[in-house]
Amino acid sequence: MENYNSLAHIQSDIKQNKITLRGLVLHYLGNIHAGKHLNAFIEVFEEESLQQADVIAQKIEKGTAGRLAGMVIGLKDNICYKNHQVTASSKILAGFQSVYSATVVERLLAEDAIIIGRLNCDEFAMGASNETSFYGPVKNAADETRVSGGSSGGAAVAVQADMCQVAIASDTGGSVRQPAAFCGLVGIKPTYGRISRYGLLAYASSFDQIGPISKSMSDMQLVMEIISGKDEHDATSSSKPVEQYTQTLAVVKRKIAYIKECLYHEGIDSEVQQATLATIEKLKQQGHEVSEVSFPYLDFLVPVYYVLTTAEASSNLSRFSGLMYGHRSTAATDLESTFRKSRSEGFGAEVKRRIMLGTFVLSAGSYEAYYTKAQQVRRLVQDKTNEIFASFDFVLSPTTPSTAFKFGEKSDNPIAMYLADIFTVHANISGNPAISVPMGTHSNGMPMGVQLMAKHYADGEMMQIASTI
Repeated sequence: MENYNSLAHIQSDIKQNKITLRGLVLHYLGNIHAGKHLNAFIEVFEEESLQQADVIAQKIEKGTAGRLAGMVIGLKDNICYKNHQVTASSKILAGFQSVYSATVVERLLAEDAIIIGRLNCDEFAMGASNETSFYGPVKNAADETRVSGGSSGGAAVAVQADMCQVAIASDTGGSVRQPAAFCGLVGIKPTYGRISRYGLLAYASSFDQIGPISKSMSDMQLVMEIISGKDEHDATSSSKPVEQYTQTLAVVKRKIAYIKECLYHEGIDSEVQQATLATIEKLKQQGHEVSEVSFPYLDFLVPVYYVLTTAEASSNLSRFSGLMYGHRSTAATDLESTFRKSRSEGFGAEVKRRIMLGTFVLSAGSYEAYYTKAQQVRRLVQDKTNEIFASFDFVLSPTTPSTAFKFGEKSDNPIAMYLADIFTVHANISGNPAISVPMGTHSNGMPMGVQLMAKHYADGEMMQIASTI
């Protein structure tokens, strides 16, 4: 069976009896088995997905199937699916089974998507390489000596290696876009509040957003249209009506800015830089106005991001205490030792590092110097971003400064690892939508990605122009 690039092609072949839905699911299950060494999946819902395929196939025959009939989806292991395990790739939640489904899961199932399994990720979505997972790292299918990106490495590799059609992941500082770039895929971080976070295990609540990873823009637009919108379970979700992202819009000439500090950053790979310049030239040839702008706060983005997200993580992860659910230390003897030993045994090194950093910046002696200052700089970043968007429709940059790096290359240097997010954290700090799309292949054989950021709630227009790149 061929590797399908879009749901439209799958649905067409099902309609013409070229393939069956059960056969399609068996195809993906075969690829999952063959690519088991890549470590993309933590758990595969083999029997369940085949049963779903049979039920949905009958709906297709009757003409009552939903819009996603034929789409096989993988879920990042921090998104709840009722009566299925969810662990955020952490020992502290090993064996925990969710008692409800995330809103995005309910909306996908309502349109007859098939969920085929749970996808590996950095522990509690904290990482840029998928090396912090309790279940081990995820290998990049393009070069197994290189990382998949993080934190949604399993989600990206599952789509890259044709183990599912689309993956649903989360993006706190680039966790969808960076692995999408490393694996040659499309990945989106929607406007903050555009998609409900209900059922997403929280890392940093004011930064987290759920976003899909796909092979094609048409699949991205369709899934985004279905999972976006107001949710009564999430007070931060927007009541702004969802556009018809799948509707073809007339091509309009746009004003696009590129940030000179990104394109000429000292840490950028020369081929990534040249590919970005070539993309800029292509956009100009299409009639768009592309201009250079300055963003003086680039070097503050990563420090602000890590002060604020670790503070929120310290608060959010305090619920994992070893008392109500998840891992409880067998060496505990009293209440205090239950907390101390369960959390020490259950959390990995990177999660502990971020919890301790977050606890420090929220402490009485450091709150004003770190947390308050970071919030002030976040406002400066948001104001400067809004100023740029007063004159431009989109902001373009490389998604990452380099292609996927080798395993172990940055794992001993947290600062070097954190700087892998330097171009992606901007959109999470400001709340703007951003998308990564493939930008060709490096001479080392690895994919490169280019990122577009847009005004708040201009997700549809952003996807439309990204499809021309």
